Amino acid sequence: MTVPYPVHRPRRLRGDARLRNLVRETTVAPGDLIAPLFVREGAGVRDEIASMPGQYHLSPDTLVEEGKALHDAGVAGVILFGLPEKKDSKASGAYAENGIVQQGLRALAKKVPGLLRMADVCLCEYTDHGHCGVLRKEGRGGDAEVLNDESLPMLARTAVSLAEAGADVVAPSDMMDGRVEAIRDALDDEGLDQVPILSYAAKYASAFYGPFRDAAGSAPQVGDRRGYQMDPANGDEAIAECDLDVEEGADMLMVKPALPYLDIVRRVKDEFGLPLGAYHVSGEYAMTVAAAERGWLDRERTVLESLVSIRRAGADFILTYFAREAAGYLNK
Repeated sequence: MTVPYPVHRPRRLRGDARLRNLVRETTVAPGDLIAPLFVREGAGVRDEIASMPGQYHLSPDTLVEEGKALHDAGVAGVILFGLPEKKDSKASGAYAENGIVQQGLRALAKKVPGLLRMADVCLCEYTDHGHCGVLRKEGRGGDAEVLNDESLPMLARTAVSLAEAGADVVAPSDMMDGRVEAIRDALDDEGLDQVPILSYAAKYASAFYGPFRDAAGSAPQVGDRRGYQMDPANGDEAIAECDLDVEEGADMLMVKPALPYLDIVRRVKDEFGLPLGAYHVSGEYAMTVAAAERGWLDRERTVLESLVSIRRAGADFILTYFAREAAGYLNK
């Protein structure tokens, strides 16, 4: 590589904060961030999640309070996850007209209309077995197996219900084959053709989801999700998964988790050029919080460095539990 100016010259631009800000190649703003929030039944609920200090289970009224704070801080939006009072094998709480996420969406639409409302489309929080689709207990090799095609109508019905309740964006995270097409067709049939789909296109079977499963009560009761989420060893497969979802009508793509998969973020952005999100997941959050509490890391610098690395890799927006906190740092 030919250096267009003497090698020592960049150092002249590092010694002054004003110059560092002027020549910075990658930036993060509050408007680049989406806050994942957990909503449950009740009123006045704001219960801290043990494995995610600083994150809470919220009832619809306290969800609105959090939404207002996020909007005032300049955060772009939220993505909602629900904790229903009852679960069953049909995940009926996912698409119930008065389901808990549906309640949260309506409350936010009424009280904080300027906040972008995303809704996760999955069944694991609503099934009594904790898997993301219809379960056959005796599948191949005797292991429990999620039935792909039988799960698609339930996912599509859930997406329609969430969009009707006020979701600006629906985000399928189940990793069933063909679910983007099924959801797109169902939305279009109901006159919801302007509701975009953010596909969790490259979602890995990651150990970093542990705190989320605790927070959402969605750990599988039998088996695990490696039969339908991606093998962490595979990169080309991520491109193939994204390609399928783009062909089926995905408007935006997502890579999950973020930091262990920055190479995938870059590849997906380069290959498809669509708006791209990356999910800075619960385990990434919990590790940073724990290390900062012990004095092993500077919390503010670690949070901002993590987020800027995700943006530098190619993400246009970041789903992160640090959204409100990071906005505070960025708004100083």
